[in-house]
Amino acid sequence: MSEPRTGWPRGRTQWILGTILLVALGVLFGMVFGNVWLGVVLSAVISIGWLLAYESWRGRNSGVNDPDRGVEL
Repeated sequence: MSEPRTGWPRGRTQWILGTILLVALGVLFGMVFGNVWLGVVLSAVISIGWLLAYESWRGRNSGVNDPDRGVEL
């Protein structure tokens, strides 16, 4: 019998911590260059890429090029 799912996927905490770090670095980058919003927007865009790469890695699909499902990170 399998364990019941709790609704919180395993490994999601590391992704959230990485995202928080990316946003903090984005704000710091923005402060250095005089535009905090630019840093926040850049960190949000990078965070989306981080999510795609993390979920692909977690699903063991990293580097897969399947013509039926498309290219995966």
